[in-house]
Amino acid sequence: MPIHVGALHLYEPPPDAGPDFTRAMYEHMRDSTHPSPLFRKHPHRSWRTAGIPMWRTDEEFDIEHHLRHSALPAPGRVRELFELCGRLHSSRLGWDRPMWEMHVIEGLADGRVATYTKLHHALLDGVAAMRLLASVLSTDPERRGMPAPFADGAAPPRDKRLAPAGASAFPGADVLRSALSLSAEAAGMPSALLRTLARGVRNETSAVSLSAPRTLLNRPITGSRRVAAQDWPVPRLRAVARAGDATLNDVVLAMCSGAMRRYLNELDALPEESMVAMVPIGLNARQVAVASAEGGNAVGSVMVRLATHRPDPADRLATISASMRDGKQALATMTPAQIVAMSALGMAPAVALPMLGLHRLAPPPFNLIISNVPGPKVPHYWNGARLVGSYPLSIPIDNMALNITCTSYDDKMGFGLTGCRRTVPHLQRLLTHLDEELVALERAVGAS
Repeated sequence: MPIHVGALHLYEPPPDAGPDFTRAMYEHMRDSTHPSPLFRKHPHRSWRTAGIPMWRTDEEFDIEHHLRHSALPAPGRVRELFELCGRLHSSRLGWDRPMWEMHVIEGLADGRVATYTKLHHALLDGVAAMRLLASVLSTDPERRGMPAPFADGAAPPRDKRLAPAGASAFPGADVLRSALSLSAEAAGMPSALLRTLARGVRNETSAVSLSAPRTLLNRPITGSRRVAAQDWPVPRLRAVARAGDATLNDVVLAMCSGAMRRYLNELDALPEESMVAMVPIGLNARQVAVASAEGGNAVGSVMVRLATHRPDPADRLATISASMRDGKQALATMTPAQIVAMSALGMAPAVALPMLGLHRLAPPPFNLIISNVPGPKVPHYWNGARLVGSYPLSIPIDNMALNITCTSYDDKMGFGLTGCRRTVPHLQRLLTHLDEELVALERAVGAS
């Protein structure tokens, strides 16, 4: 079960670009300044570390192992790009080298250039990754000489205080130690736990869900991946949100809910009960003593009921919106460190049950993961090439075979779908269903 996140970016070459633009783009990145410390560390464990993974700097760093130049086969459609990215997203990152790769991809029939990047989730969370991207892009289409995303000095000053060599590669233990080191936090943990479990028993939105209906997504997965991506205008989603008295994120969840309903109906596999989604919530890194922007993660979560059993799109949106408000109110009663601890508890069954071989006996705690990461709001450029598409690719986990991650950019909401190639059939059909559901939501709430 690979635990790396990825990103697919599409660039439109500048008007004066020659036929060798992609080669020049690759070579410029390859010859960039020394990689930043974040991109030179890899996990290492031994008896000296008591078996705990620790970060260690790679003293024999090989840029050509991490940065690669690829080309699509004819006819160079988006389909071929998705196939390549699916294969690249399937392979694991080895511990013996820094855990990231970047592929510069040419061969798209329309002349665009793609980059596919993947890195282990222990290095960065989604918000930090978007900040890093923004740091190497410019709003000035005439600017040149810009560094590669992994180059030293690419990140803004607030992102430079990286976890030192010897720090834990997996930050959960650091979060727990930080929380327990504060007496007030430790004293509040039992009451936060009781409140969270009580809400889970009552099927109310919180960081913990005790059960969800079993679907075809909730089966053992392989390491092979299939990906798909598309974007929709943010103004359309905002119009639905205004008309439906909801948030933009509620509309994203409602689109996913309706698409899953259509998809499972097509396969005669729609459960009678509402599906449940785990929705990550970004936290203030400083408050939980985890350097999210400097590497690592600062994330909580809520378990949202998607109302997939309801046929009316407006009804689904209202139910999701109420569920999200309820969950946010529940989290508001906790400190950030308590949210992290409760969210870890909510994820525990999804990891522990398959490890113990109990996943066939107990219902899944949730059905899929849906997240939304904000990105730049205006057009950005890299050495004159305009970024025209940004799509996150994420992590399916065992018995949770589909992950939907979204990011906003330049008034577009990009949906990135990542699924187990064997477990999730006809993944690209979900893109059609997402589009159909947005139209249905617009009609249902009278958005204009």
